[in-house]
Amino acid sequence: MPPLNGLLILDKPTGMTSHDVVSIVRRATGEKSIGHLGTLDPMATGVLPLLLGKYTRLAQFFNQAEKSYTGHIRFGFATDTFDAEGTPATDPKPLTQSLEDLRTLAEKFHGDLDQIPPVYSAKKLGGVPAHKLARAGLPVPVKPARIHIHDFQLLDLEADTTTFQMTVSAGGYVRSVAHELGELAGSGAHLSSLRRTRAGLFTLAHAITVDQLKQASTDETITELLPHPRTLLPDMPSVTVDDQAAGRLRNGMQVNLPDFSQAPLIKVFTSPTDLLCIAKRIAGTLMHPMVVMG
Repeated sequence: MPPLNGLLILDKPTGMTSHDVVSIVRRATGEKSIGHLGTLDPMATGVLPLLLGKYTRLAQFFNQAEKSYTGHIRFGFATDTFDAEGTPATDPKPLTQSLEDLRTLAEKFHGDLDQIPPVYSAKKLGGVPAHKLARAGLPVPVKPARIHIHDFQLLDLEADTTTFQMTVSAGGYVRSVAHELGELAGSGAHLSSLRRTRAGLFTLAHAITVDQLKQASTDETITELLPHPRTLLPDMPSVTVDDQAAGRLRNGMQVNLPDFSQAPLIKVFTSPTDLLCIAKRIAGTLMHPMVVMG
């Protein structure tokens, strides 16, 4: 296959790591350069955007997107990983609170918070994922991170399990919220299921399944699954340049471009679909190439 540049949105199935999904996409597309935008734990399902080919250079512009989730929190005991894949870390204790009691406790998890990531996470410490240190029995000096929870609602309560929905800033761990809610409830708790319904502008409506990806690979229709390049990063205006301006931008030189807005960043194309670079506004209409695709 020729090089494949673009963004692919998968509905990750349960039981796979994000790395497993990347491997599947590599085999299906023949593209070696692939990066996912926001790790999903093996237990979790849902929206997993992946950048392919030269578009992996655009990751920095997507990584701060907020994410939305639905799932279940089970009360009665905590686990070492804060989710159902871990081992019990506390003795069983029955839940005594009502749904309204739990909703009152959940009000703490709104707005700006300093959250301590789980030690069993992909958070890197000195370049090493925290979960590798934890599984090796080594100290895991995780530090609190500032996050913002836009929405956290407990929808119902059946026996010891509540259904929830949440929207949280990049870097937020739903598992940590479940764990801390269990501590407040006095019974312990852990995340028993999780489904990402949105990552930035991408929702489940945009996502395809692994089976659909494999079928598209067989039919050689994968390019039809990629969003149009001009629809990506919609906060950035798009402009098409001539060969002379394109040459200057490729060489890292500043150019004057049509001033359609005062946006600090714009997408520069050489054709309707060929993205050349992301350019940064220096002053007025003067733009400098920030990320060049080639």
